[in-house]
Amino acid sequence: MRRLGGCPVSRKRKRKLRSVQYLQYLGARAVLEMARVLPLSVLYAAAGVLGTALYWFASRRRGIALNNIREAFHGEIDEASLRALVRRSFAAFFFTAVEVAKLRLFLTDRTDLGDPRIYPESLRILFTKAQRIHEESHGCIFVTPHLGNWELLPHVSAKVGIPLAVVVRPLDNPYLERLLYSKRAVNGQIVIPKRNAFFTLQKLLQQGKSIGMLPDQSTKKGILIDFMGRGAMTTPVPAVLALSYQRPVVVVACCRNDQSLGFEGFVSDPIWPSQHYTSEKAEIIRITTAIHKEMETVIRRFPEQYLWMHNRWKVYRTKKQFLD
Repeated sequence: MRRLGGCPVSRKRKRKLRSVQYLQYLGARAVLEMARVLPLSVLYAAAGVLGTALYWFASRRRGIALNNIREAFHGEIDEASLRALVRRSFAAFFFTAVEVAKLRLFLTDRTDLGDPRIYPESLRILFTKAQRIHEESHGCIFVTPHLGNWELLPHVSAKVGIPLAVVVRPLDNPYLERLLYSKRAVNGQIVIPKRNAFFTLQKLLQQGKSIGMLPDQSTKKGILIDFMGRGAMTTPVPAVLALSYQRPVVVVACCRNDQSLGFEGFVSDPIWPSQHYTSEKAEIIRITTAIHKEMETVIRRFPEQYLWMHNRWKVYRTKKQFLD
């Protein structure tokens, strides 16, 4: 191994990488501390500036978002309104981050959700409904689109007594991973690395626990269904789990309202797999389509809070149909 100044190059690189990762960790921790003490109005203003910057400088993402909304609403809104909607959507992406940072201590505290602005009676009723479905079905599959603040849902679910397992992508920076993910376990969440998560999810459902997923991202290996009027490659995993273990799928969302730091929720009726299906493939497609119809309903209510910048309707040159 070539040496530089008597020390293996690889060792120097590892040391440098650790230093960079630790600096990233310190930066993230400083941002979290600032978010804790700064007024929410200041954080929202900063998020708005970041959203505007993203709109102007991320031309590819802007183009994807414009096309996605244009196709989804089929001429229902004019071009000026469409562009304004994209800017609001970009800002909403950063709102999610500042809200989680602001509520960090609140969400990891085991005390009751008492602030009526954050957790109004209407939201309490909806999560009581979700808890009832979880208990009656001995575990279920909660799915949410990238809408509103999807990061709050696992925290609130844990607080209302739903032991929830969530799938996360491991971060390349171990310091950041401990900072951001370790707090999830404090209030009862089970964190599962995305790689080879399917078998772990199966075991947890068998144990009567519920699982949380975000299935509205494009995937090369999936099934083609209609989503907002267009064909979209979609993961069938929620439907496969539902059918395999006879558990319902419940679509949930946590969206911002006009109040300061206020949210309103959406909890669908349970989507049950049939016990008398004749075709497993057809039943998986039916469940997956039903899930996305429920998602479409709430996305159309809050279009400015959806992650339109994601290439949800990506066309793949070679598709790997999951059920072929």
